[in-house]
Amino acid sequence: MTTPRSTPPRSTPPRVPPGDRGATRITDRVVAKIAAQAAREALAAQGAGPPAAAGAGAVPGAPHATVTVHHDIARVRVSLELDYPSDLAAQCAAVRRQVVRRVEECASMSVPEVDIDIEHLHSAHTRTAASRDRKLR
Repeated sequence: MTTPRSTPPRSTPPRVPPGDRGATRITDRVVAKIAAQAAREALAAQGAGPPAAAGAGAVPGAPHATVTVHHDIARVRVSLELDYPSDLAAQCAAVRRQVVRRVEECASMSVPEVDIDIEHLHSAHTRTAASRDRKLR
């Protein structure tokens, strides 16, 4: 009669915490979309910015952002079109605060500065002309 051989117990590899299993990279383009959406949110909360155009896709006058990310630090530049007359400084400050908050919240990145370019100002006259032009098309 043969005696069964005992097999040595299998060693299990040590458990690796989920945070140490890989890397996550959020591209500049994604962070730019977060920043642009945050700028839209800030302007909407203030009732500012140009009126939204109908239709899908990029809205003329919608904020646009460019971002450079280096070691979880995002440098953000936002281009805006704003109503005139209005408190431009207050609108820019609101955009800066919201962009910093949303990028830190959504992408876990530090945002030391948000540069803002005001590309165009919309007066009541230009809004009326733009609306009239859209109706004629």
